Amino acid sequence: MKYFQKELTLRPHPRGFHLITRDIVSILPELDQIHQGLLHVHIKHTSASLTINENADPTVREDFETHFNLLVSEEENHYQHTFEGPDDMTSHIKASLLGSSVTIPVTNGRLNLGTWQGVYLCEHRNQGGSRHLVLTLHGT
Repeated sequence: MKYFQKELTLRPHPRGFHLITRDIVSILPELDQIHQGLLHVHIKHTSASLTINENADPTVREDFETHFNLLVSEEENHYQHTFEGPDDMTSHIKASLLGSSVTIPVTNGRLNLGTWQGVYLCEHRNQGGSRHLVLTLHGT
């Protein structure tokens, strides 16, 4: 069994849903060494999240942002945790709904995603800044 772990720093992204699959693959030349395994991707933040979904049509990403803004609206006045602005607590809720990690099968040196799947950075803050991911790859 082989294990590799790296940290990836993503440049700041605007609020929304952003494909980062290529960013992940580009810093993992070790993928070639894995015949069967898993890649675990964890984001080290509480106001951004990760998910796997449609990677072809950009309107999917727009619809995600629209839906999450309706589901967890900044227009509500019942949030207590607003120290960093109106997107503070709403960002934490959205991140909890989607989660802080994804796990992807690796087969023959490649991420074994479906034809139309990609990994998203889900940026929930208006100005989120750089985001840091921990990538843990293991397998035979």
